[in-house]
Amino acid sequence: MGTAVIREVEAADWAAIAAIQARVPEAAGWKVEDYLSYQVDLACVGEEVAGFLVTRRLVEGESEVLNLAILPEYRRRGSARGLLERAMGRWPGRWFLEVRVSNVSALGCYENLGFRRIGVRPGYYPTENGKSPEEGIVMERSW
Repeated sequence: MGTAVIREVEAADWAAIAAIQARVPEAAGWKVEDYLSYQVDLACVGEEVAGFLVTRRLVEGESEVLNLAILPEYRRRGSARGLLERAMGRWPGRWFLEVRVSNVSALGCYENLGFRRIGVRPGYYPTENGKSPEEGIVMERSW
């Protein structure tokens, strides 16, 4: 498997994004059409979409990560870092995100990129069984 190429989403990519969401339980399960008003970038390895990042600019100098998902077979190869660095380079300033407390690998990735924990959102993420919502860790980084 080669290095991921980071690029903006194209019309033909939406099905691949939906397929990634279906395979990655940590990803937010949005309807793909809900992403149309946001910035969407892809990590591609060869012809395959290996992952995606959805971001938005809140105001001048503040932006937010809405969803980030990488297929399991492409993790730990720099795709998430590449997607985040491209987004943060596009919109310098403060960045915010929420991540499941149980998503230890994502927390480590974000912390390695300089994000710091600034709060907790109790019951922020639904669980598969719907019985015990999971905390979200709020993180922030200045770029």
